Amino acid sequence: MPVLSAASDTAGRVLSVLTLGLAKARPADKPLHPEGQLRAGRLVRNGTRQLVGVPWLDRPGEHDVLVRVSRAVGFPRVLPDVEGLALRMELEEDGYADLLLANTGWDRLTRHLLFPGWSGDRPLTTLLPYRTAAGPVVIGARRTGDIGYALFWARVGGGWVPLGKLILGEPLDDTADVSFDPVLHQLPGLDQYPWVVRLRERSYLTARAERGD
Repeated sequence: MPVLSAASDTAGRVLSVLTLGLAKARPADKPLHPEGQLRAGRLVRNGTRQLVGVPWLDRPGEHDVLVRVSRAVGFPRVLPDVEGLALRMELEEDGYADLLLANTGWDRLTRHLLFPGWSGDRPLTTLLPYRTAAGPVVIGARRTGDIGYALFWARVGGGWVPLGKLILGEPLDDTADVSFDPVLHQLPGLDQYPWVVRLRERSYLTARAERGD
């Protein structure tokens, strides 16, 4: 859709400018999510009867994952910020896939809106939908204590369906050079819509350039 493409291009340019502005105003190794905690983890998928044609959602399975919990802007703790949850998992075929979630609301509308705040117990979602054979879906997470999250998926406009759980393991050295990117490293069957790619890629390119990648 030309209108949607134009809107996503414009929004992508705005995000790129904001990312560059953050990088210049607050020098850091990462313009976004500059500080966080890197941990080992285990992701356990339950499978579902509400099949969507994506094995990663439809079938049970387990993955060792790399997890990073961070604050998007890196404001001091006295100020509200958006918490991010990034997962990296090895693929059976080859390579790896990244999944990024951020603080949003939880209902059918607000799950697509960022909600800065103070508490680490707020819900997180992928914010933007993935394309599947059964239509657009989003993935969400709710904290279940200090050692994990309950995971869910939902069709856009639909209710949440349990996906599984994420169990956090031991903290790792956060000086490791790990750059999560769901556009470059996609889960099989969970495709990015072209307008989502256009929305995201400019800010990701800017962030990688500022890191020297």
